Amino acid sequence: MTTTETPDTLHRILDYSSRADPYPLYAELRRTPVARQENGSYVISTYRELTDVLHDPHLSSDVRNLARPMEAAAAESTPAFINMDPPEHDRLRRMAMRHFGPPHTPGLVTGLEPSLAAIVSDLIDGFAGKEQIDIVDDFAYPFPVTVICRLLGVPREDEPKFRVWVNDLINSIDYNPKTDPKEKLENGVQARKELRQFLGGLLEQRHGRPADDLLSRLANDDGPDGRMTDEEIVSTANLLLIAGHETTVNLITNGMLTLLRHPQVLQRLRDDPDLVVPLVEELLRYEPPVHIIPWRAAYSDVTVAGTVIPKGSQIMLMLASGSRDPNRFHDPDRFDPDRRDNQHLGFGSGIHLCFGGPLARREAQIALSELVRRLDRPGLVTDPPPYRRSPVLRGPIHLTVERSDG
Repeated sequence: MTTTETPDTLHRILDYSSRADPYPLYAELRRTPVARQENGSYVISTYRELTDVLHDPHLSSDVRNLARPMEAAAAESTPAFINMDPPEHDRLRRMAMRHFGPPHTPGLVTGLEPSLAAIVSDLIDGFAGKEQIDIVDDFAYPFPVTVICRLLGVPREDEPKFRVWVNDLINSIDYNPKTDPKEKLENGVQARKELRQFLGGLLEQRHGRPADDLLSRLANDDGPDGRMTDEEIVSTANLLLIAGHETTVNLITNGMLTLLRHPQVLQRLRDDPDLVVPLVEELLRYEPPVHIIPWRAAYSDVTVAGTVIPKGSQIMLMLASGSRDPNRFHDPDRFDPDRRDNQHLGFGSGIHLCFGGPLARREAQIALSELVRRLDRPGLVTDPPPYRRSPVLRGPIHLTVERSDG
């Protein structure tokens, strides 16, 4: 297949005016599965081609393999393993997974469930007396921050300042030099620095003092792959914080928005709480928290769908487009929690499949179940709601809901 330059479609997708509904534009993009852009980069938008690329060992996640490295990514002194290639990626991911999930720590997520339920219940209790609530500010944002603090072993008394750093850091992800004050970016840079120093200080206290939190486990583990350096542990903690937090906020918020737009499904969930498991999977396909992997690099010339992509080229992966591909999913623009064949790309695929996915799924399941159970006749105040600027991590920045207690 010969590539066709489709810069206008991509520009419209990236433009903020399309943030509320980029899906018709994804359909346009899929007409050319591999599209070369004016700057020499390539955009991949169809399910088959995306899954092929995500499993292709000739594609790199290391920014240094781009012909024109991106300054922001290259600035990381000790990158997280998500921005590494094998064998280093595999080694560090194995070491993290030993303490984060199956097969070595199979009970981590289930062991957290009572704590997750208690945090959710406390947050919903805080809605008392409010005629309107913001699902983002009042619920979806503080929930994962609290979970991550407990998971990492952040002392309760330090949670407030930890949240301030997270807020500044997450806000800086959406920085737009044309419209945002420079302080927004500077605050994010400073927050990243202070957060790393804070995590490094916690880590020093954990050496030789094993406990149940993740920092302690990583600091004192000598598994088959040895032990992470302190810098690697801090980078892994940052990855969990940023990627895991933003993913969960968007998943919960997009989920509540979708349910409010589909009141019959909301009522089904209220009547049948077990529906939440397939429902969250369908949300990950239909309204995923991560829409785009902004770049991969070609180690060497690679051919995708008959198109030769030269070595060093930047490749943009449109995951949300692939999950709405009609050649893979029946009636893809319909929200269907009964969908059975649902191998979506909501958490990516291949060696970089989101390692925090099991926790994010369970957080969303508990959060949405309790919101639906405890909010009586909730209604949207504004539809569409205002969205974050980012086309990559896509979700409402506010979701205001009118409510009355049952």
